[in-house]
Amino acid sequence: MRITARTMALIYFAMGILFIYAAIQSADETIWNFITILLALIATLDFGAGIRYLRLHYKIKKIKKG
Repeated sequence: MRITARTMALIYFAMGILFIYAAIQSADETIWNFITILLALIATLDFGAGIRYLRLHYKIKKIKKG
């Protein structure tokens, strides 16, 4: 079974949501600690990868249709 670009996008979006949740849970008194910023940075990269996979999915879909 092949993993499609849309499936990978959903996986990356889910990981981004989980990292955001972990970052919110790690913010005790302030958000300006290392762990919170690191988790938010990883979530940002995951959301970026998810967007790239969605763009790839629609590009492949357009090529197959046209």
